[in-house]
Amino acid sequence: MVITGCVAIAAAITWLSGPWAAGVGAAVTAVYGLTADLFRPRRRSREETDLLRDAQGRIPRARQVSRPEAAGVRAAEGGAAPPYVARDAEQEVVRRLLETRFVLLVGESAAGKSRLGYEVARAHFASYRFVAPRTRAAVPQAVVCARSYRRAVLWLDDLENYLGRDGITVTLLRALLDGGGGHVVLATMRVEEYRRFEAREESRLTGSDRDAWRTQREVLQEAAVIRLSRRWSAGECRRATAHIGDARIAAALHSCDRFGIAETIAAGPELMAAWENAWAPGTNPRAAALVTAAVDCRRAGLRSGVTRELLELLHEPYLAARGGSDLRPEAIDAAFQWACTPALATSGLLIQDSNSRYQAFDYLLNTPNLGPLPDHLWASLIATVGPEDAYDLGLVAHQQARLRRAITALTRAHEGAVAEAELPLALALGDSGRPREAAARLHRIAQRPGNDPLFALTARHQAAFFTGEAGAAHQAVRMFRNIVAQAQALLEQAHPDVLDARHQLAYFTGQSGDTSGAAQHFRALLADREQHHPDDHQQIIATKRSCIWFSIRSDTIGESERHMHTLLDEAITRLGADAPHTLAIRSSLATLAARAGRHDEAQACFASLIEDRIRLLEAEHPHVIRSRLDWVQALAGAGRIEQARAEALSVLHTAEQVLEPGHRHLHFARHLLAQLP
Repeated sequence: MVITGCVAIAAAITWLSGPWAAGVGAAVTAVYGLTADLFRPRRRSREETDLLRDAQGRIPRARQVSRPEAAGVRAAEGGAAPPYVARDAEQEVVRRLLETRFVLLVGESAAGKSRLGYEVARAHFASYRFVAPRTRAAVPQAVVCARSYRRAVLWLDDLENYLGRDGITVTLLRALLDGGGGHVVLATMRVEEYRRFEAREESRLTGSDRDAWRTQREVLQEAAVIRLSRRWSAGECRRATAHIGDARIAAALHSCDRFGIAETIAAGPELMAAWENAWAPGTNPRAAALVTAAVDCRRAGLRSGVTRELLELLHEPYLAARGGSDLRPEAIDAAFQWACTPALATSGLLIQDSNSRYQAFDYLLNTPNLGPLPDHLWASLIATVGPEDAYDLGLVAHQQARLRRAITALTRAHEGAVAEAELPLALALGDSGRPREAAARLHRIAQRPGNDPLFALTARHQAAFFTGEAGAAHQAVRMFRNIVAQAQALLEQAHPDVLDARHQLAYFTGQSGDTSGAAQHFRALLADREQHHPDDHQQIIATKRSCIWFSIRSDTIGESERHMHTLLDEAITRLGADAPHTLAIRSSLATLAARAGRHDEAQACFASLIEDRIRLLEAEHPHVIRSRLDWVQALAGAGRIEQARAEALSVLHTAEQVLEPGHRHLHFARHLLAQLP
């Protein structure tokens, strides 16, 4: 009787909910992305907002920028940069700049992107003013400055550093480029950063992270993208032989069968090998630890350099983890000197800026199999950085599903008067298991006088989502009906944000008990997504899964399983094995196996899913908690009652520690325990 009762529970419960857990509701609003242009930077120091200027304090013409280092090209110690070798892509860059006026050069670190862009500006736009912001905060000023000249090049080397809060937006771009043909934008971006904006990456994000991601991707979509290969063509190598008198180019030509010439000149492979070799006992292990700490600072989202004092503090645990005193580490002064010494007179592992702060050479971020960021580094950073940097750290932590870190950092930013942190902080709180608190915060944000209509719509959308996640599905349906109507009035009918609002309306319609109505909504939505956004694979897959899920009947479980297996193959191919929607489909298949009476199979599938979710998320993440509760159901269905009870008690204890009182997972855990003897 107990097993039968547990099977009945499995059939009656909607096993999956929430954006990451299910993928059904994973289209958390992207309307917020449209509001980024409404934010205005606060007053900042001249150092933060200044632009590249000549000795007289004027914005130079491109031909007057005589040293490529001024444009971001890697400096050569003690001498000039190596001679420029014309790249095959040069004429294409010029042609596309004249046609589209916004070109983005994409390639691996040290592929020669910055040098190519600099040389194009100097040779083909020589009389144009060369407007180069020094920081992201200077971007709005740079656009105003560029517009004040009849002809100007806006130079954004390492474009990823100019995206985000206070940075370049579609509105700023169009304000510059729509003013006439005398303005062009030339930017560079490492391919690793550019890949973060591929469609498949969107499926890994929810909430504010997805909104910010979309806003930044909109900027990239305005550009004509030209890819620059790390390996040089035969023609490029032939042209390089004309400069064989330069020792750096001569050395690079000897290794061009393995590495790109620009890559070798920049000493990337040599530096990466030196970093790894430095860990050997008695060599430079302390320097290796300093470099590792600096690399992880970049990976954590810190865009600014790190002081020597902080880097000295951060490196000690890395050194201890690799052997500490057994490595016979060198003195700290010697470690810094070695790490900063250029290889091939180009760059060191650590780069010291004009403010005596240190950053890791960006080529090192390409190192494969870098582990997770250690707690000690993140805790030290958040205790040290200012509110602006805390905001960046918080967004990165949220993207990485490290919700406790995100809440800490965004709270720090919000309390430090970074106004933009208020909304993502509310979302992080909701995602962490406090949906009622998040909904209340978002309601207050939405009702604030003077809000832009799109921003207010964003906050209402997010508030409605967390209202539904808090268990009030019927109320969420009413709210989303209004939100869909408002979004349709403000935007085009096929705009992704309108479709996302429809997705949530359909989802909470199903959650409220009207599964046939939800299925009908989702089928209509799928047709619109496939017609208007055929390349938006993650949303199409999410909608397909919802169509299957809300169409399940007791007599069609086998057919639903077949459709879900086909969809799983598509998701793995399109999105990847670790994408949230892929995991959601696996969870659905495990649930269907349980409902079909294959309880041993179901519990094994849920156990595997839990391992993967813990690997990708925090162990206390609400979606991990939900998967563990699903596993309890499957264990009970398989007759493993003692194990089910022990797991239910364990997960209830965890849930009580991290979820707000009254959370639906708490109700579910207690209900399951009541069903077990």
